[in-house]
Amino acid sequence: MKKLIDIVFILAAFAHVSAQKIIHQEVFSPKMNKKIKTIIITPNLQPNATYPSVYILHGFSATPDRIIKQDIPDLLQKAQEYKTIYILPDGNYSSWYVDSPIVKDSQYQTFIGKELVEFMDKNYPVKAEKNFRGILGWSMGGYGATNIGVTYNKTFSIVGSSCGSLDLRLFGEGYQKRMVDKVLGPVESIDPNFLTDNKIKLMSEAGQRYIFDCGTEDTEKVNMNRNFHKKLIESKIQHLYI
Repeated sequence: MKKLIDIVFILAAFAHVSAQKIIHQEVFSPKMNKKIKTIIITPNLQPNATYPSVYILHGFSATPDRIIKQDIPDLLQKAQEYKTIYILPDGNYSSWYVDSPIVKDSQYQTFIGKELVEFMDKNYPVKAEKNFRGILGWSMGGYGATNIGVTYNKTFSIVGSSCGSLDLRLFGEGYQKRMVDKVLGPVESIDPNFLTDNKIKLMSEAGQRYIFDCGTEDTEKVNMNRNFHKKLIESKIQHLYI
C-alpha cells in the first residue's frame, strides 16, 4: 500500500510539473497600488528547465481573455510548440500602456517593463537574460510594445508591433475616440517623450531586433507605419517591415 501511495504522489507531482497551463493571475503593482489581471500560458514545464518568455499586449478596448479566445486561439499550442511562456497583462481598456502624467493609477509602462518582469523572473521558470525575452502587441498594444520595449532595452531583445498606432499626432479624431487624451492630455501639448519617433535615437544603440507590420487597407494606421519604417531606414536601424 505504501508503494502504491508513493507512486500516486509521484505521478501527481509529475502531472503538476508537466501539464500545460493557462493561469489567471493577479499581479500587484507597487507603483499603481493595485492588482493587474494577467494571463500566463506555459508549455509542459519540465524540472530544472527554464523557458523564453514573450509579453503580448492587447489592443484598445480588448482584454487578455480575448487574445486567447479570439485573437490567438492556438496560443496554448504555440507555447508547447515553441517551448515558450506567454504573458498577457490587462491594459485596462484604454491605458495606452503609458505612465500617465494625469492618472496616478495608470502607470502601465513601469508595470509591464519592470514590475511584471520582476514578478515573472521570481515566480516562473523564465530565462532571465535579455536574449530570451520579447514583447509584442497590436494597435494600442503595438504602440505600447514599441515604447516599453525600447525604453527597457536591457530587458527585451525583440520588439514587435502589428498595425501599431505609431504616431499619435496622426490619429485625428481617433485621438479622443480612443481616449488617448484621458491618459496623455490634448494632442497639441503632448509630451514628446510619448511619441514613438522620440525612441528612434535610442533604437539605434539598443542592441535589439524589430519587426513591424501593417495591413495596406488599414487606412487609419498604414501611413503611420510607413512613415516610421522610412525614418528607421533613414537612421540605418535594421528592422523587418511587412
